Amino acid sequence: MKKKALLYGLFVLLIMGLFACQKHEKHHEEVPELPVTSPLRKDTSITREYVCQIHAIQHIEVRALEEGYLQNIYVDEGQRVKKGQLLFQIMPVVYQAELQKAQAEVHYAQVEYDNAKALADSNIISPAQLALVRAKLEKAKAELALAQSHLTFTKITAPFDGLVGRFHVRLGSLLEEGELLTTLSDVSRLWVYFNMPEAEYLEYMQRAQDPAAQVVQLRMANGRIFDQKGKITAIESEFDNKTGTVAFRATFPNPNTLLRHGETGNILMTSALKDVYLIPQKCTFEVMDKKYVYLVEKDGTLKAQPVKIIAEFTHLYAVKGVSEKDRLLFDGLNKVRHGEKVKAVYIPPAEAWKQLELYAE
Repeated sequence: MKKKALLYGLFVLLIMGLFACQKHEKHHEEVPELPVTSPLRKDTSITREYVCQIHAIQHIEVRALEEGYLQNIYVDEGQRVKKGQLLFQIMPVVYQAELQKAQAEVHYAQVEYDNAKALADSNIISPAQLALVRAKLEKAKAELALAQSHLTFTKITAPFDGLVGRFHVRLGSLLEEGELLTTLSDVSRLWVYFNMPEAEYLEYMQRAQDPAAQVVQLRMANGRIFDQKGKITAIESEFDNKTGTVAFRATFPNPNTLLRHGETGNILMTSALKDVYLIPQKCTFEVMDKKYVYLVEKDGTLKAQPVKIIAEFTHLYAVKGVSEKDRLLFDGLNKVRHGEKVKAVYIPPAEAWKQLELYAE
């Protein structure tokens, strides 16, 4: 029995020794060797994009001013026209007849007035009778001017230089007064509208006095940058409560009429960031919609530190909440927790950024 007890005791000691060795090895494994880096403080810039609608600086509907048959169309859809150029002709026969009638009535009234004046000068008729004849002449002249206007309205001309839109009528159509014929767009300059969130609007207003802040670019639908730069020229007076945005208007020159009314694109607005801290995106993790980094203390202890994202770049964040002296855990964030210890291997920011680019490739 004593021998069995002795063997049992030795077995227990052996098990305890093995457990102690495993615990000692585990203790060493709990202090992993992980890379750390530092935030980089510098001036940079951020470019934000906003979906936009492109409008001609002038875009109007061309409508019939008189009723009648469309006799002639002198232009084509999409054609560039000059101010005063004849676009459409409504059949003028009826209006020419009205003009001739009005001219005859003016002639008759003028003869009648001349005779009445001669009689009035000889005191044969009273001044009141002469005034009635004069009024009749003035009425005839007014009707002649009206008839001339009606005849003029049968010729529809371009009110400004521009591009003719799609035709809504065809040759020989019976037109009603006010019927839509086509549209005319002046695209020598463009008004480009886009919406900006409230927070970004407030940031813009803080630097709006700087002329450089008012300059914007336009990314066209094909992904290319328009070769002309624009300028912010107007901001709407009210915010849209449903979207929390306010409308901006930028004006662009369009010398080659490349862009047309109704196109879409993206406005690019670049703003400067002074003295910001840049860190790799992979240094961050998210908890309850907030971004955190692990600060590595001098003794290797990890501390979860919240940061505020100011801007996002490729592989990088511009943040608030850290300093140049901080050491940030660069890799292995999913293997550790707040309060644990690591053996830090420092990597300079420039080298860390190169690793990010290689990893992306």
